[in-house]
Amino acid sequence: MKKVIFLFSLLVSMISIQKSQAQTYTIRVFDTVLFYDGYNTLSIIPTPPPTGVVRLSTSLFTTKLTPAQLNSIGDSLSMRVVVKASCDNYDRIADVHLSFVPKGDTTYSISKVKRLEVARFITPFMNKNVMPDTVPYFFRINNVASILKEKTITDSFDIWCELEIFGVPYAANTQITGCSGRSDVFYGTLDLITNQSAARENNNIIIPLGDKLNFNNYQTGATDTIGKTVKTISFNVDTTSYNSWLYLITSNHGANTNGEEYNRREHYVYFDGKLVMQYKPGYPSCEPYRVYNTEGNGIYGNSPMTNSQWQSFSNWCPGADIPIRPIFLDTVLKGAHTFKITVPTAVFNGGQGNFPLSLYFQGKNSAPSSLGTQEFNNNLSNTSLYPNPANDFITVRTENLVQQITVYNILGQPILQSTHKTIDIAALSTGLYYLKIQFSNNQFLVKSFVK
Repeated sequence: MKKVIFLFSLLVSMISIQKSQAQTYTIRVFDTVLFYDGYNTLSIIPTPPPTGVVRLSTSLFTTKLTPAQLNSIGDSLSMRVVVKASCDNYDRIADVHLSFVPKGDTTYSISKVKRLEVARFITPFMNKNVMPDTVPYFFRINNVASILKEKTITDSFDIWCELEIFGVPYAANTQITGCSGRSDVFYGTLDLITNQSAARENNNIIIPLGDKLNFNNYQTGATDTIGKTVKTISFNVDTTSYNSWLYLITSNHGANTNGEEYNRREHYVYFDGKLVMQYKPGYPSCEPYRVYNTEGNGIYGNSPMTNSQWQSFSNWCPGADIPIRPIFLDTVLKGAHTFKITVPTAVFNGGQGNFPLSLYFQGKNSAPSSLGTQEFNNNLSNTSLYPNPANDFITVRTENLVQQITVYNILGQPILQSTHKTIDIAALSTGLYYLKIQFSNNQFLVKSFVK
């Protein structure tokens, strides 16, 4: 009977998800805003920003999300950013932030408000005179929907959305026809894509932990110990948090020859002293983004490279996003906790290079009502998944006897089944999955993991 109820609930979820996907609509946040030389000042800007948009610097626009926009957010949320070439033909770092600003303020200083980085990406080597002259980026950020709907935030703060693209025109001034003497670098457009509006929420725990923090081994404050690339962030959770996650973004930049920008290193992430994630930056190949790199001074060369060639040096691809790394923690008890990240083999030649690090904690202050009492049975509380996110294999860590494990996709469809605690998931596409663990005593757990 339990199995029938479980599968029925998955079927209902599948129907609900399909319905919401059919009713998606778009909120235009920024419409082709123009960025200027990031090293210059606002005094160079010849025209004001669009109505309702504030230019905080030559490389950063912000706008307050209106009550109507926030009320229209459903439980599904994606973000599309489109960058159009102007007079910067090099790869640059760019990002999207949410800022929590006191109610009614018409502008703010980014150093005086709480901010969350929710997306990061790298612009391609683009020549504005060669097609395509735009590059799209797409982010699935369902967890951010809960942040935008959370009453404890919106009752006290306005939520502003920022789009930042740091550009420099100096090379293009001499290399790109039509760019002589110009200081404009990129155009940017940002859309939020959501489903049918959902009720406001009042059970989210959001703790900003770091916003593009310096992370290297040579700079005071950027590392726990000079000479070692390790960073610890301590924080408190005021109430027990359920369905808890850390959201981590790092990217490796500029460290001279044999340094970090073009060398992939293993990153190790610990929560309260336990390893919760291990990753090595970089995509299998940058070839899918070659089409957007229309300027010949980039890293692409004249002919395609093999996957192994790309993996030998590229930490990121010009024209691609930097991954948002969700780390599932499950239940986190009230009290003090620590996050630690270390890259033991990192090399910063000549005191150059940095891994800008952003991090926030998100959870619920009550147990999800959709989970049965077995989910929190004391005999099963030591059950966890490792690693999470996973790439090739995922393992159920438990002292209990496992009878069967079933993997479901987000539509509630069973796609894998096993009687072993370690499951091969290499063939699965990237995304969110649910894992039902049936124990020998007929109890079960439902846990989620990210591929």
